[in-house]
Amino acid sequence: MKWPFAWLLLVAGFTFADQAQPDTRLAALPISAGLPTDTPEKVALGRLLFFDPILSATRDVACATCHHPRHGWADARPTPLGVYASGIGPRRMLNKGAEFLPLRRNTPTILNAAFNGIEVGKPFDPAHSPMFWDNRVHSLETQALAPIRSREEMRGDACSEAEAVPTMIARLKAIPEYVKLFQTEITPTRVTDAIAAYERTLITPNSPFDRFMRGDKTAMTPAQQHGLEVFQKAKCTLCHNGPMLSDYKLHAIGLSDSTTNRHEFRTPTLRNLKHTAPYMHHGGTLTLDEVLLFYDRLMDQTAETLEGGDDSTLPPLDPLLRQMNMLPEDHAPIAAFLDSLNGGEYDQSIPEKVPSGLPVASGR
Repeated sequence: MKWPFAWLLLVAGFTFADQAQPDTRLAALPISAGLPTDTPEKVALGRLLFFDPILSATRDVACATCHHPRHGWADARPTPLGVYASGIGPRRMLNKGAEFLPLRRNTPTILNAAFNGIEVGKPFDPAHSPMFWDNRVHSLETQALAPIRSREEMRGDACSEAEAVPTMIARLKAIPEYVKLFQTEITPTRVTDAIAAYERTLITPNSPFDRFMRGDKTAMTPAQQHGLEVFQKAKCTLCHNGPMLSDYKLHAIGLSDSTTNRHEFRTPTLRNLKHTAPYMHHGGTLTLDEVLLFYDRLMDQTAETLEGGDDSTLPPLDPLLRQMNMLPEDHAPIAAFLDSLNGGEYDQSIPEKVPSGLPVASGR
């Protein structure tokens, strides 16, 4: 289902740009991400499913284990620990005797994930929203099944990948409360529809930046407004653009994945960075100061390699980096602007119990 173009007019002022070049315009988020089929009952059901470890084959990992409200709907770890571990966030540790290793990539927040892929001036189709650091699946609904099938995340050695979803459905069907709440046959599609409906409520459309872009010129401080100008002048918007401050394309910035030999990763959103450290696809950058310093050094490296220097021992670099012009004195103003993208008014509630009766990932 494609959302109407007029719906995106909530995004503040824009004009059509030359599509041959990256569209570097910034914009506010829409006020709502809900679909007409996202009823309160479906959202409430999705919330229970999201926090219920019954979805995992090991019955000890919920979606909320790695996407937790206490940690900005991420997990505050460099990379996550799924099955055969205990605890929430940085305190999560492998159980004694377990041999599973952390996953390779940082847990992205699901705050505003309902808007993944949204662009200025274009109809937004949630069915085509890119997910994961490599954009390998599209839509919140499709994404919801991937961790259930993943051995490291929610399956463990309890069943095969092919059995993961069917056995999850069987577990849900054996719980009378879920049978009542679904009001119809429990299927993978209905499970993921409910989870996605809940995730679409986890948005932050009223940050100072959003209010500023909608016309409230007092919403951002003078320092934040100056930082916005510096951010644009430094050409950070070549990749960090649109309502989500991300073009959702894959770019090579010199960080590779040694396990998969992948060099290109999706541009992350810059929203809510205050709540979602550590950063980058590998979770190896702990602070925003470190991120800015990384790009400062990266531009020096890019200038050398893209202008004929020896790059034989370096990972590939995106040519767009050549257009960036961030100076050391730009770090503080840009950091001030990034603070305007933090939205603190989002749901952080946790169900007291779930229909399976299993422990809820409370984070306490």
